[in-house]
Amino acid sequence: MVGLSIVDVAYTNTRKTIFFMKSRLLVFSTLFLLASGASYAQQDKLVTHFIFDKMSINPGATGIDDGFCGTTIYRNQWDRVNGAPNSAILNVQGALDRWAPVGVGISFYHDAIGFSRQNSVTLNGSYKLSTSWGTLGIGVGLGILNVGMNPDWVAPVTNNDPSLPTGFADTKFDMNAGLYWKGAGDYYVGASATHLTVPVLGDSSGLNPAGFPATVTYNSARHYYLMGGKKFVDLFNPGWHLDVNVLLRTDMVKLSSDINARFMYEDLAYGGLTFRTSDAIALMAGARPFKLVNPGTPMDNLLIGYSYDITINKLAGVSRGSHEMMVKYCYYLPPVPIQKSKHPRWL
Repeated sequence: MVGLSIVDVAYTNTRKTIFFMKSRLLVFSTLFLLASGASYAQQDKLVTHFIFDKMSINPGATGIDDGFCGTTIYRNQWDRVNGAPNSAILNVQGALDRWAPVGVGISFYHDAIGFSRQNSVTLNGSYKLSTSWGTLGIGVGLGILNVGMNPDWVAPVTNNDPSLPTGFADTKFDMNAGLYWKGAGDYYVGASATHLTVPVLGDSSGLNPAGFPATVTYNSARHYYLMGGKKFVDLFNPGWHLDVNVLLRTDMVKLSSDINARFMYEDLAYGGLTFRTSDAIALMAGARPFKLVNPGTPMDNLLIGYSYDITINKLAGVSRGSHEMMVKYCYYLPPVPIQKSKHPRWL
């Protein structure tokens, strides 16, 4: 048996190093293309707790429920995959029914995927038409969309590759619109569209010394949503409910859907499952911790939720799933005091 020489070992190690660098470059390049408009793929955020994030994709749902609520969601997608998406959402909304049949809110969103960063701020408003069958919310969201990229390429052979794009940052006006119907029988349906202005971010007018575009543009695409759900109250025993929700999303190129079912014990705790087509199966749970331990305080309205996505797509071999945290708190105005007066003769 002939042993390997030092040259053979060095050559083998070099090939392994080049293969590793090429694989890493392929992963980052794929994630970058997914984030850029050239991919023509789903660009909007994707969260398992979509039932708590209706306003940002359908402004018609703004303030449709009573009270003033703040909701934050953090998502770590495809754990242990370099450059995988990390998203953060903050929604604050309120119903102004005491003064006018309108709802107002604001949505903040941050997404990091590969070398790119996406940020948006949207002011949402809805006008509510109430009937004996339910309430229709007609909403519009106006805001700004910011996209930037700061690549740090690791070239597999040479130190510099002039064909690789450089960084950019740009901000453009953005607009959403939607209709949301909240029925009197514990059900809802909604239809909406985001990025109606189809903003194009970046500047591809300049060329680098190699003749390639100096930057890459981010072409936003309109996204369309259909949502619906129903709560089956006291389905099994008094206090035990079943809440079923469906969300369909498309950019007219690819269609995906989420189907969620939660088993709820009154409004204290829940557990459920979500199936996302061609992507994941998620386990979720949530509770009102203060109401469980010490009811009767303002902290009763604090809701905390967690979900874990089991990856079933092509990344299942390298991903350790996706983690998502949700925190929601609502404040309800006290009822207007009833004032009575009597004539002094009857005091």
